[in-house]
Amino acid sequence: MNLVSLRIITANIERLVPYYEQITGGAVTLFSEDFAELKTRSCTLAIASTRTLALFGASDVARPSANHSVIIEFRVDDVDAEYRKLADLIGQSLVQKPTTMPWGNRSLLFRDPDGNLLNFFTKISAEALEKFDQ
Repeated sequence: MNLVSLRIITANIERLVPYYEQITGGAVTLFSEDFAELKTRSCTLAIASTRTLALFGASDVARPSANHSVIIEFRVDDVDAEYRKLADLIGQSLVQKPTTMPWGNRSLLFRDPDGNLLNFFTKISAEALEKFDQ
């Protein structure tokens, strides 16, 4: 089994697509006015409007802007440089400035416009680097 995609359901796809392009520097492919994907080397982040929920049989299978348990994580080369670059954009959505975690990551936590928690992190300890590269 292989995890290949995560999907954000949003009531405002027009706001999230350019936001994710800006914070990642990657191109988001808009397949329709209701569905887009940001492809990375290891996983795809899909962004879908609430209108897509009807395709799953009901409009209440997911609620936009209601995530309180999942953190979307992006490994970056230099989390401190990313923070300096994105500080104005992140603004009040900052949860935690770059901080070294006990498990060897340096992490920046903030929220996207829908309130989804994002973690940009850099592995800094030898143990963390070794674990990730296995």
